[in-house]
Amino acid sequence: MKLKPINIPPLPAVLLAIISVQSGAAIAKGLFPAIGAAGTASLRIGISALILLAVYRPNLKKITANQWKLVIPYGLSLGAMNLIFYLSIERIPIGLAVTLEFIGPLFVAVFGSKRIIDFFWVLLAAAGIVLIAPWSNNGLDILGVLFALLAGALWAAYIVLGGKISKIMKGGEAVTVGMLFGSMLIVPFGILGNGLSNLTPQLLGLGVALALLSSAIPFTLEMKALKQLPARTFSILMSLEPAAASICAFIFLQEYLTFNEVLAVIFVIIASAGSTITSKR
Repeated sequence: MKLKPINIPPLPAVLLAIISVQSGAAIAKGLFPAIGAAGTASLRIGISALILLAVYRPNLKKITANQWKLVIPYGLSLGAMNLIFYLSIERIPIGLAVTLEFIGPLFVAVFGSKRIIDFFWVLLAAAGIVLIAPWSNNGLDILGVLFALLAGALWAAYIVLGGKISKIMKGGEAVTVGMLFGSMLIVPFGILGNGLSNLTPQLLGLGVALALLSSAIPFTLEMKALKQLPARTFSILMSLEPAAASICAFIFLQEYLTFNEVLAVIFVIIASAGSTITSKR
């Protein structure tokens, strides 16, 4: 018996996805020292694939050739995006990595826009991202920066491919099959890096929570949202991520926001709300 999907409007779906990802980030921070970046990414993507397979049970035999052509690169970009981002935050601060990664979604937003108002929301969101970035850090790891930029390019591909596959394939099925191919790409890195050899029952339990909060739940919610939102609007909404990360740090880690960071949160929230209000159906 398959679970009946819950019908969530696109805007709440994106916001719930953001909250879920930020909760999962706290768990990932605890796993990183024990199993490394590749091991954490493998655990996240691999368990997510197993959970989604159990819930949606897609019939692979019924997937058409056109669907395969989109869902395979969608899954590979999804998996690679996560691994590359984890490799990035091994070398540079998370705030800077997230900011650099957002170049990808913002490029999608600008590229797909034809109205002046859309460019205004993108510029406002970009201003918020610039304000929140720790540009003053010295001794910046160039490889970490390149990894973050590559993760951004993969994120842009994920947005574009996700928007296309959502039109010809059920959301849950697309995410499940995509996650399966993502795990096929990423898990070998975790095995070769010996990160998974350090697993304990406690770490595995944290991995399940990480998979649910960071992959299975948000990717499913995002796929639902992509069915109804333009790619550029989705991209700007996702720019809430660095703002949400700062707010979560203030609430859970007692990290106080600077004046510039408060401005960044305001800019990004206004841009996200404005793009949603002014976007075409």
